[in-house]
Amino acid sequence: MMPVATYTRRSVLAGLLRGAAATVFYAPALDALAQFGGENSRRGAGFYTENFQRQFRVPAMSVAVSKGGRFVYDHAGGMADRQHMTQAQENTLFRIADLSKPITAVAIFTLIEQGKLRLNDKVFGNSAVLGTKFGKQPYKPYVAELTVDHLLSHTSGGWAADENDPMLHNNGWDQAKLIASTIENVALTSPPGTQWLYSNFGYCVLGRVIEEVTGQPYEAYVQASILAPCGINGMQIARNSERQRVPNEVVYVGQYSEEPYKININRMDSANGWIASSTQLVQFLNHIAGAPGVPAILNPETIRLMTEPCPAYPQGDARYARGWMVSSDGAGSWWQSGSLPGSASLMVHNPDGSCLAALCNTRSQPHQEMDTALYEMMQNLTQQVSG
Repeated sequence: MMPVATYTRRSVLAGLLRGAAATVFYAPALDALAQFGGENSRRGAGFYTENFQRQFRVPAMSVAVSKGGRFVYDHAGGMADRQHMTQAQENTLFRIADLSKPITAVAIFTLIEQGKLRLNDKVFGNSAVLGTKFGKQPYKPYVAELTVDHLLSHTSGGWAADENDPMLHNNGWDQAKLIASTIENVALTSPPGTQWLYSNFGYCVLGRVIEEVTGQPYEAYVQASILAPCGINGMQIARNSERQRVPNEVVYVGQYSEEPYKININRMDSANGWIASSTQLVQFLNHIAGAPGVPAILNPETIRLMTEPCPAYPQGDARYARGWMVSSDGAGSWWQSGSLPGSASLMVHNPDGSCLAALCNTRSQPHQEMDTALYEMMQNLTQQVSG
């Protein structure tokens, strides 16, 4: 995500839950579509995506919905590449932005299940996971107190995704130099565990934790140990320039003078860097907890821990857990929205077992309105095609 005030990001994430119930805008369409059934219902559901694309000037969009582990809607539409008149297809890849964070969280929890990592493991310092390979000692206050759990839950005490987000500056630096410079020069503002501050940088560090524990590059570990068991091939970390796109990847379109190809998206791998189709994301969602005929990646106790609300996040119906926003203290939906210049995304696992994902190759401004509208549109579409 791009720099926004922390309170804004919090209010957007929480607002998505409230938006799920706000169906008045689409109520006439629901009534009109009620007459359809079966395949006609799925065709009629295209109203939602087409209306959304017109409203927010989205050139290409990819949407998928499953119920009980079975796909009930899987569609992509619009122009993936307007210059070459290339239509988006179901296997077209999009930058998924912040949806990368739940993927990283699931990878962390697989290592916890294997006994290779613990939530309370320290990250930096002597005997910590990353030891002293990043930055010079003595560290600034609180750095040596950081745990894996603090990074997962965005409670490191600083390095927020605002105008000073380390991930959006010094684009020529590699991850090692960026991490070293940040922990040496950017002070944490509160003791770890006491304040919730959404942090892209924290999830970048988690990618390095995965590499240290597994001895593999982050991307390779996730592809082999998380995605392959889901039957997913082709997901990868994005490249920075339009010229470097993979053959079936969309072109990203900036609105309001935003420039999608001026982001070092490749360096943001474990925080914001994956490209995927909506079909692949729904496959991933189905495999996290499993579904009829679909094996689970994580066991139930691990999922309970992953979706347990963070104590530092304010009380309310929607709260942050570890890699996900959750409702009803983790017993309801879990979801993540994503936003970058040229990208808007959403994936949701609902308590009835339905899973949904939506990807766009642009974002409007203020992007919080588009985030909330995307959630509302997808929940309404899901009700129509899987109800």
